Amino acid sequence: MTAFEVAPAVAAALAEGRPVVALESTVFSALGLPAPAGAEALTRCLAAVRAGGAEPAVTAVLDGVARIGLEPGEHERILTCGSKVAERDLPFAVGGRWPCGVTTVSASLRLASLAGIRVFATGGIGGVHRDAERSGDVSADLGAIAHHPVVTVSAGAKVFLDLPRTLEHLETIGVPVVSLGFDEFPAFTTRSSGLPAPRRVETVEEVAAVVRAARELGYEGGLLLAVPVPEADEVPRDVLDRAIATAHAAAAVAGVTGPGVTPYVLGQIADATGGASVPANLALAERNALVAGQLAAALAATS
Repeated sequence: MTAFEVAPAVAAALAEGRPVVALESTVFSALGLPAPAGAEALTRCLAAVRAGGAEPAVTAVLDGVARIGLEPGEHERILTCGSKVAERDLPFAVGGRWPCGVTTVSASLRLASLAGIRVFATGGIGGVHRDAERSGDVSADLGAIAHHPVVTVSAGAKVFLDLPRTLEHLETIGVPVVSLGFDEFPAFTTRSSGLPAPRRVETVEEVAAVVRAARELGYEGGLLLAVPVPEADEVPRDVLDRAIATAHAAAAVAGVTGPGVTPYVLGQIADATGGASVPANLALAERNALVAGQLAAALAATS
């Protein structure tokens, strides 16, 4: 049995030294965005990666095989998939022949690394949860970013997390963090977190130079490139703060814990903002995919 497969178009691009961008699949599923927004996000992200000059490679588990790149006819399966696969779940999804599993950031980074893909785009990464001192809940995304030699392009970390502790944790585990054209570390569907970015860069070419220097210096881990949501699409921070407080209170009452917290809170925030967070999600995912495509192209041009 083959544990993982690389799609022919992705394999050809990699063999020819052309740029490729890995994409997670959770954000496109019902576990990420409400229908039909997931399908729109997928269409926009695929087009944005190509507009940036790269070949997109959506990751997922289908019929017990970890897939790096999907055929168009397979997209419907991830849109309706109800099983989420983190990096720790990949052996179970493959060994157990799961019919469908959508990949999180950590699983996508593992698969990108296996294929030799150097850039990965997502919406917002996970991080340290607000009650981590009690629950110990720290997303596996952070460790995966540190471990795998892939640049993660995201709109910072999800706004309902403990962002100061998330940045501190990234520093502790040695992840270089840079913000593109912005002085702050962005906060997912809103631009401002109130936290200064550890480093600021102005162009993807600067990021490519940092990545090349890291490899020449023997750094084998990943890098986080934070890209703020387009200003016209962001949700005002005061609106989000009220929505987050309501969402966390509702999660506590409902007894939602662990992996279920993120989709539950995101759904509550979407309801509390009158759906305003969904267009922001679409815009930031598309923007990240475009920047990732451009970065992959810049890295390929100097290889």
